[in-house]
Amino acid sequence: MLKLENLSVHYGAIEALKNLSLEVHKGEIVSLIGANGAGKTTTLRTISGLERKTSGNILFLGEDLSKVSSSAIVKKGISHIPEGRRIFPKMTVEENLELGAITRKDKAQVQKDFEKAYLLFPRLLERKHQIAGTLSGGEQQMLAIARGLLSKPQLLILDE
Repeated sequence: MLKLENLSVHYGAIEALKNLSLEVHKGEIVSLIGANGAGKTTTLRTISGLERKTSGNILFLGEDLSKVSSSAIVKKGISHIPEGRRIFPKMTVEENLELGAITRKDKAQVQKDFEKAYLLFPRLLERKHQIAGTLSGGEQQMLAIARGLLSKPQLLILDE
């Protein structure tokens, strides 16, 4: 499903990743573990198109993602839940969730997926009209995950 081959990423002269290779197959759960500054977040941001690789390959379902925009990567089926939640704090819970499904055309199924999200995270249903920035940290994390799931991803990337 996802294959990184000798992936390297630089921030100016600083080498954040050097020749990282890994594969994620359908149905697998893969964890990146390492010390602060080891490149975990950089890896995920590069897969998502938020950072650009210096060298190597990023393949998703056999397609090279190297020059694909981050919005097109979402449309291809990768959803990235970034560290720090990154919700839209001035919008309501429901508006945040709607953004998760913004690229989808299957409106009837989107409604069913909203219901699933609220079943998974009942607190969000209770707070659906509340401004997201006023939620607790844990509630904001629930919102970020639910929003990512509403894009109906084939691959879900969580940065914690």
